[in-house]
Amino acid sequence: MTRPGFWEDQARAQEVTQAVTGLKEWVAGFYDLQGAMEDLEVLIDLGEEEEDAALAGEAADALAHLKKQVAGMELQVMLGGPYDANNAIVAMHAGAGGTEAQDWVEMLLRMYTRWAEDHRFKVNIMDMLPGDEAGVKSVTFGVAGKNAYGYLRSEKGVHRLVRISPFDTAGRRHTSFASVDVLPEVPDDIEVRINPEDIKIDTYRSGGAGGQHVNKTDSAVRITHLPTGMVVQCQNERSQLSNRNTAMKLLQAKLIDMEMRKREAELAQVRGEQQDIAWGSQIRSYVFHPYSLVKDHRTGKEVGNVEAVMDGDIGDFINAYLREQARRH
Repeated sequence: MTRPGFWEDQARAQEVTQAVTGLKEWVAGFYDLQGAMEDLEVLIDLGEEEEDAALAGEAADALAHLKKQVAGMELQVMLGGPYDANNAIVAMHAGAGGTEAQDWVEMLLRMYTRWAEDHRFKVNIMDMLPGDEAGVKSVTFGVAGKNAYGYLRSEKGVHRLVRISPFDTAGRRHTSFASVDVLPEVPDDIEVRINPEDIKIDTYRSGGAGGQHVNKTDSAVRITHLPTGMVVQCQNERSQLSNRNTAMKLLQAKLIDMEMRKREAELAQVRGEQQDIAWGSQIRSYVFHPYSLVKDHRTGKEVGNVEAVMDGDIGDFINAYLREQARRH
């Protein structure tokens, strides 16, 4: 950074400065842990010498706090992927089952919204297709906050619901499925090259609630990426320009995700491992009847309080997934 001409390339200088700041935070955190460990050792030695029960209790509290600090740093290490610090884009689709599956998507949307609120993340609905009678057929939403993608990438896959259906007058048990895809939002300072000739842009009238503006102008936007066949759309913004910008952001995220999957597949081939296909694989079951249980099939993590999970308490599953991924890699 002190080298002559360093600040002439502002983009590169900003990138290096951010990297240095991050490293300094890591080093400071390590020294904080080291200092806390040394203080704890002194406290334990003092307690043993004086046989003071009060000091022993203080040492126990200090140890518990130190364990939380270590766990927090471990989690930060596990969120070291190239896009983990980014915002996230989540897309969910109802599986077969009509209203029952569509209601399940709406339940999952509420679960992730509650989780995001607990972490002080901001949720923005980008596109939503309501169900015919109830629930949601599909929804795409953004989650803004540091490490949002790093946390939520653990949710990619198929989620299974087992319950007594409120839509079945006979009171029978139903099984429903919903797919969840999670993409990293592309920062404005990262360029994803998209040839204008490779995309087809269509406009149409928005549907659903939205006041007098809806259905009177072709504000909704659909973009097709011709080389890959990817299709993204947005209709929840007020103007066609806003919807177009959001749809382009979605397309950029999908292209980055495609490249990430390609690299993961190549790495898996080199390692000779049989990798699960994230999209379409059943990752977690939520059972309301005949017992209460949420089980993650990748890590074996189980939680008996399904209601708490549906209220956004999914931290145990996220942590277990991140630890499993760190162990495997």
